[in-house]
Amino acid sequence: MKNKAAFMSGTNNMIFKEIPVPEIAPHEVLVEVDVVGICGSDGHYYQHGNIGDFVVQGDFILGHESAGYVAAIGSDVTSLKVGDRVALEPGVVCGKCEQCLSGKYNLCEHVEFFATPPYHGVFANYVKHPENLCFKLPDNVSNMEGALVEPLAVGLHAASQGDVKLGDTVVVFGAGCIGLVSMLASKARGASKVYVVDIIDKRLAFAKKLGATEVINAKNEDVIAKIDALTEGKGAHVVIETAGSPITIGQTASVLRKAGTVVLVGMTVKPETNYDFMKLMGKEGTLKTIFRYRNLYPVAINAISSGTIDVKSIVTHEFDFENIKEAFDFVAENPTDVVKAVIKIK
Repeated sequence: MKNKAAFMSGTNNMIFKEIPVPEIAPHEVLVEVDVVGICGSDGHYYQHGNIGDFVVQGDFILGHESAGYVAAIGSDVTSLKVGDRVALEPGVVCGKCEQCLSGKYNLCEHVEFFATPPYHGVFANYVKHPENLCFKLPDNVSNMEGALVEPLAVGLHAASQGDVKLGDTVVVFGAGCIGLVSMLASKARGASKVYVVDIIDKRLAFAKKLGATEVINAKNEDVIAKIDALTEGKGAHVVIETAGSPITIGQTASVLRKAGTVVLVGMTVKPETNYDFMKLMGKEGTLKTIFRYRNLYPVAINAISSGTIDVKSIVTHEFDFENIKEAFDFVAENPTDVVKAVIKIK
């Protein structure tokens, strides 16, 4: 049994190494990785070597959106067997800190998250993971869909934080992967109208195909005036910002309905940005943020299995493991064409 792993070795470079197959503890399973999504954070590390204070030191394995096959189980594992297909929730938490004990384990003070330095990711043939973070996939959910459970969980958490309800009007800024899953999650929760804003026509066309009520290209239209017209001057019940642009973040308060909720998802390059809090206060608006997700893998898997959310349509590009460098370079060089790229490991 060989374990080949892809390491970023400096920025914009990938090398393969053979590494030991992980030895599993009694509560862990060994997973043969099959499909891994390329996340925006992976691309950022690959191109820049860091995200804020998280800095890649030495050769580093990327990838945290994954699904595969159970290859071996620890002596205490009871819920899984060899051959089961599983999606891996990437954050191993301590279970003991204040945030874990309060149920908000996504804010664990000691989390070990795949592909967040110094913890290696899953672009390898085999990885080990705790049993309770490996979620069995139903027969009608493919491994590719299993890898997309991770970004879908982000969208579900965003819609949940916004408390999107039946009949709501939602505005989503950004038509990348997270914007699209936020749109799908909002529709699944009953939103009657979802307007998606971006500056890339191909992505907006994709959003429209996936069910956006209307799309708005901010290069060609006055976003605030357009949403004002679409909502008859009332604004949206929930505004979800996924682009991470200071411009779109600044627009959220303007397109919000009175007593509505803004949810900030996208991360800006700079840590500070301007915001019109007086406008938000005048509407008695609520401002919320999200950090990853919690308790949503089973929800996401059930939503995919039932057909409520079609997540596989988000994938625009597939690459083989041997071509991982070409895949990362292509994603970096073609941001207007790529919505979601995945790597087939097996």
